[in-house]
Amino acid sequence: MRDRNTGIWDEASIYVTGPVKIVDPHLVSTFFDGYKRVYLYATTELENKSAWVAECNINIQVTVELEGNFCLVEHLQTQHVSIPAGKTIQYTFPQLFFYKPNLWWPNGMGKQSLYNVSITVDAEGFGESDSWNQLFGFRKIESYIDSNTGGRLFKVNGQPIFIRGGNWIVSDGLLRLSRKRYKTDIKFHADMNFNMIRCWGGGLAERPEFYHYCDIYGLLVWQEFWITGDVDGRGVPVSNPNGPLDHGLFLLCARDTVKLLRNHPSLALWVGGNEQVPPPDINAALKNDLKLHPHFLKFDENSQSMQDLPLQSVAPSQYLDGTRIYVQGSMWDGFANGKGDFTDGPYEIQNPEDFFRDDYYKYGFNPEVGNVGMPVAATIRATMPPEGWQIPLFKVMPDGYVEEVANPIWEYHKYIPYSKPGKVHDQILLYGVPKDLDDFCLKAQLVNYIQYRALIEGYTSKMWKKHTGFLIWKTQNPWTGLRGQFYDHLLDQTAGFYGCRCAAEPIHVQLNLSTYSIEAVNTLSEQLSGVAIEASVWDLSGACPYYKVFEKLSLPPKKTVSIGEMKYPKSKNPKPVYFLLLKLYNMSDYGIISRNFYWLHLPGGDYKLLEPYRKRKVPLKITSKTFIKGSTYEIDMRVHNISKKPDSKCSTYKNNFITRLVGDDFDTSSMELEPVNDKAKQKPEASLLQRIYKHFSPETDGLRVTEINGSEEGVAFFLHFSIHASKTNHQEGEDLRILPVHYSDNHFSLVPGEIMPIKLSFEVPPGVTPRITLQGWNYYNGHNIF
Repeated sequence: MRDRNTGIWDEASIYVTGPVKIVDPHLVSTFFDGYKRVYLYATTELENKSAWVAECNINIQVTVELEGNFCLVEHLQTQHVSIPAGKTIQYTFPQLFFYKPNLWWPNGMGKQSLYNVSITVDAEGFGESDSWNQLFGFRKIESYIDSNTGGRLFKVNGQPIFIRGGNWIVSDGLLRLSRKRYKTDIKFHADMNFNMIRCWGGGLAERPEFYHYCDIYGLLVWQEFWITGDVDGRGVPVSNPNGPLDHGLFLLCARDTVKLLRNHPSLALWVGGNEQVPPPDINAALKNDLKLHPHFLKFDENSQSMQDLPLQSVAPSQYLDGTRIYVQGSMWDGFANGKGDFTDGPYEIQNPEDFFRDDYYKYGFNPEVGNVGMPVAATIRATMPPEGWQIPLFKVMPDGYVEEVANPIWEYHKYIPYSKPGKVHDQILLYGVPKDLDDFCLKAQLVNYIQYRALIEGYTSKMWKKHTGFLIWKTQNPWTGLRGQFYDHLLDQTAGFYGCRCAAEPIHVQLNLSTYSIEAVNTLSEQLSGVAIEASVWDLSGACPYYKVFEKLSLPPKKTVSIGEMKYPKSKNPKPVYFLLLKLYNMSDYGIISRNFYWLHLPGGDYKLLEPYRKRKVPLKITSKTFIKGSTYEIDMRVHNISKKPDSKCSTYKNNFITRLVGDDFDTSSMELEPVNDKAKQKPEASLLQRIYKHFSPETDGLRVTEINGSEEGVAFFLHFSIHASKTNHQEGEDLRILPVHYSDNHFSLVPGEIMPIKLSFEVPPGVTPRITLQGWNYYNGHNIF
């Protein structure tokens, strides 16, 4: 897994062309008049392998897909060209003009509009000699060092984008790369509401399918070249101190990589190396090769956008790239302290409130900030022998802090403890001493959710005031690692995945854990008016001791604003442990835009009162509808905490989930959950089910209603769905999970009377019948739903 001299490791293919071959086309779009006038430049090499002059017609066609599987031809151009025998020429098409094309936007900012560009060459006497196709997105990326924060700032189509993303290692340590795996990986990142992936320099340039799905799902890519700790004199055995052994070969690979990736709209920037710069000769060559075309170089500091400049005689598509910046290292020029010092991180557990403090991280853009990453217990059992199922020993230090002593297998798999002696008390022990592996991993998921939600909310709290972005170290593991991840190598998500999904919403309501003020985040470019925020506190008995609505709010674009201070728990007789539910909703129709659920304890306290809460039996009603197409299952669920009727005086009583404003695969309104009001309350349950039914084709199973009995009021806490293969004679420890599964939400909680729509989709292996299980903090034994 650490071999840099693997040899041929990717697919090798042979294909046949006619006498003329198309080589490395380059597409570049330029914008004028506020994105109304757009020009597409296309340059390609044409190689004539024959022994005679090739008389050719070279064609370029640009099409866009319309609804209903129709295709619209935007441009079709044919040019004649003569290519001398045995020669290669560079040919640039006359520029193609577009008026107000659909733009490509990053995830959370808009749609990822893509056009299909095809180039063909017809040789006289032969016919079609070669063809080439590429999905292309019209978009403009700008980047500069922000004078206010000192961090690097990115703008897409003129709009600043607050970077919330992660570091990517490689899909698989043994390089078993596949289109299907890439699709899942990238969709997972989009599901977390991330907008950038950094291809770390210790990894590789991924295969084209990786960047294809980044284009599809709107993930900007920070592409790093292969300069890291194994080429700077470090390591055992000691590595070459002067970078790669063969500088010429390195540059040849770098240029080839640029040609492979440069047409992807998701590709945002090139970076020379991880936490260092390349050797001087390589760095100088990369700077020269990746210099910007003058059209993208000229910058107007006042307007903070590229001026509309007349293009030079050399078309931008004739550059190796010419459109994206090159930064020499991951901690230079607006990243970390900008000077190359080791000022990224930290990489371990934190006190959740510390993420919000002014002294947490003092630089504008953090390229690496890490944390814990324990998976669920089923993954430990599936990937490790029984001796690896032993949970850490908790060693109490003289100062009262706890040191975790993990078993050797966990240590080998890079386990990060949930304590940091001298700074952070063990966050798992806040819930009580874990009894076994299942208990440890469940409590670890609670911590995962809190840690990553607080990390993102802390940075977002200071959006544009102090920070321009951050990248979490890291989002996934290329092996069965236990360090910083949001889903494991088997593709099962941790609770941290859903903490990120919640915190990184484009429009979001959150609690500042340092000041206890409620904040509203609007990362979009338009003001959001006519909204309100509802705050309700729930105790362990199911009572609501605090309720507050902040009405008639307007959220300015691209800002985080403080709405008001939480009066609880400063009020009399606060509970030691309590739940807080925040909802940001439209006042016109009570449609929920953002929902955020916290479990909290008093300062200096812990969560140990949650242990007896596990015995609290809160009834649930789950209505599900299944759509099956081939091996793919799509299931809509409606999970209802029926322990108590909601108070009609509360706005929560009228809330319904609405469609995400910028588009999402998980459309929580697709079940048409109507606002609950007195009239709707009188409608029979069947009318709701009929409305659900209308969304499905006849190729469906019937509706299913499952009730989980209980007689006590309270919060249904930390609910978690999982999908398993039905098997009557399975062996102990056998992993029956069906993975991957895409959930609209998971590890969620419901207050009394609350309803949550959940969507999930997955593929089932041939001959397997799926079984859906619901578990939770106070549903520990699990319940079969389907």
